[in-house]
Amino acid sequence: MYLTNQWDRHFALIAIDSGPVDFGIPLFNHTSHRRSLLSAFRNTAGVNMSQVTLKINGEIHALNIPPDMPLLWALRDKLNLTGTKYSCGIGVCGTCTVLVNGIPMRSCVMPAVSMAGTEITTIEGLDPAGNHPVQKAWNDEDVPQCGYCQGGQILTATALLERNPNPDDQDIDAAMAGVLCRCGTYSRIRKAIKRAANYPAEQGGTA
Repeated sequence: MYLTNQWDRHFALIAIDSGPVDFGIPLFNHTSHRRSLLSAFRNTAGVNMSQVTLKINGEIHALNIPPDMPLLWALRDKLNLTGTKYSCGIGVCGTCTVLVNGIPMRSCVMPAVSMAGTEITTIEGLDPAGNHPVQKAWNDEDVPQCGYCQGGQILTATALLERNPNPDDQDIDAAMAGVLCRCGTYSRIRKAIKRAANYPAEQGGTA
């Protein structure tokens, strides 16, 4: 397990030294996981580095990183693409979702070196001007509250509409179930996805 961010290191040590602590993140409530976090923290020095070339948002990046560095930290720490957020760290909440060859994937548990040869899209690369139909619909429906999970929500919704341009409520709920929203904006997310699906028809195309 790789820990590079000071936030991770700080909370890993608190979790070890203080016992179970509720920060709203379940992984800190498990003794074995806390011990593995501390072990990882102590063993990051002297790690052999790997060279990998990644295509992210249409641009090629050559990186020299530890072989077990998750894609999330390569994006955030090495490329300053901080729109992809850290939350659970164990691949269950969906906040860190990016698109890999158009498929939603959890970047916190994918080794960055395993992504060579793929096309990765982060929230920054969807449409920097904010004119993608899903981004526009999110704005029109005023979806976000705290906004922390929204990168993962928007990219997951984008992938859904790519494979199913006219989803019903059941399709939407099934596709979006893997991205948790602690603010509970699920009804607005559903409305925004339906609105995004209708934009092409409103602009003279087909829905």
